[in-house]
Amino acid sequence: MEEKIKQLREALAEISDLSTVGAVLGWDQQTYMPPGGAEGRGNQLALIGRLAHERSTSPELGKLLDDLKPYAASLDPDSDEARLVKVTTRNYEKAVRVPTKHVVDFAQATTLGQQAWVEARSKSDFSIFRPHLEKIVALRQEYAAFFPNFEHPYDALLDDFEPNMKTADVKAIFDGLRPKQVELIKAISGKPQVDDSFLHQPFDEKKQWDFGVEVITKFGYDWNCGREDKAAHPFTVGFGIKDVRITTRVAPDFLNSMIFGTMHECGHALYGQGVAPELDRTGLEGGASLAVHESQSRMWENLVGRSLPFWQHFYPRLQEVFPQLGGVPLDKFYKGINKVQPSYIRVEADEATYNLHIMLRLEMEIAMLEGKVAVKDVPELWNVKMKEYLGVTPPNDAKGVLQDIHWSGGSIGYFSTYALGNLVSVQLWEKMIQDNPDVVEQIRQGKFETLLGWLRKNVHRHGGKFEPQELVQKVTGSKIDPAPYVRYLTKKYSEIYKL
Repeated sequence: MEEKIKQLREALAEISDLSTVGAVLGWDQQTYMPPGGAEGRGNQLALIGRLAHERSTSPELGKLLDDLKPYAASLDPDSDEARLVKVTTRNYEKAVRVPTKHVVDFAQATTLGQQAWVEARSKSDFSIFRPHLEKIVALRQEYAAFFPNFEHPYDALLDDFEPNMKTADVKAIFDGLRPKQVELIKAISGKPQVDDSFLHQPFDEKKQWDFGVEVITKFGYDWNCGREDKAAHPFTVGFGIKDVRITTRVAPDFLNSMIFGTMHECGHALYGQGVAPELDRTGLEGGASLAVHESQSRMWENLVGRSLPFWQHFYPRLQEVFPQLGGVPLDKFYKGINKVQPSYIRVEADEATYNLHIMLRLEMEIAMLEGKVAVKDVPELWNVKMKEYLGVTPPNDAKGVLQDIHWSGGSIGYFSTYALGNLVSVQLWEKMIQDNPDVVEQIRQGKFETLLGWLRKNVHRHGGKFEPQELVQKVTGSKIDPAPYVRYLTKKYSEIYKL
């Protein structure tokens, strides 16, 4: 069977390489490609997508997997080879249900859609993006129809990002979480608001960029295997574990965007750079799921980056870079970066209100997929739900329905992973502190080796070997659970707002 395993690895390496080529084209599209290149890029991505899909669904691959199943069953179920057969079989069985034509149509529609989204967002005009979103939603409905065995059409989309997670599971988690977060926000709203005006002033963009680079270098980001660029919407992309790139954006008059956006993307990149080398080019190098990925980015952004110990080390350096903060005491700065105030923009939302942004998007996506909401009515419904959930109404489309890039790329089914990632981040954090009680003191000294080492050992190295619930259970002893996150939020904001 060793020969067949070798054949499987060779086949998967070629599929992985094709996907990586597509990822490089996608990275360029969002960073350096001129707007006029959209149609040509759509054709290129469609070709790469078709070739990768044809190889991923070939009868030869199917037969190879059938031949290997008895052998895999005889192995340690957690071994690389057993997991390789299991995960590849799962992916194969899902991919063969999707016609190649759909893959091509989807690649072309999303490439043009992303370019239209950039223009629509810059002009704050949903009508520019509307026909593209209508096409993308129709294609997602078509995709869901290829999987009639799922309980809900949204399950098929969610499953691409969170293997074996059901829409009903996510709703149940959110239903338990929502009232607790609303209660916390209500308690905070009854207290005097903290001042964050010092964050809203001119900050030199180059100095912001350099400070962000300094921070993530200390985190452990390997610049020999990565780089950072600007993008309209920050993202991380990996072309194998030796080339994991991040992007960020810089606001000239608001410090939080670059600082916390850069930390967030670095969290993703550290995961990508930490996968075991033997999993590279196997299809297992991408991580357990988007929620597990988000647990890494949200951990570095929030549990580390918005913590008092972190700024006890880094704040003097930030004041050096930006002397205008010289008169702002550390305690005031810490409270300011953790200010709770319902806002329009998800990526700039505080920890207490962030998940409500996600719950809104989940409801919108399900409604569009079910056909209960027409795309033309999405901006109006978005604003209604923002008022209902957060008590604010976006003043325009750019700060409302057009703020996120995800729908333009066809990533319907993705958003819930952000909130799930928040929950997983605290579960992992609690276990990590149990194992390493002095980590907080290390962070106060600007040292992150123990934290990163623990994550590498328990999460990163496994790549996509385990399903998300499986991995969380193995590491923490329980499946995804909102209770630790609620405890964390309550403790943190009780101290900041004296609840």
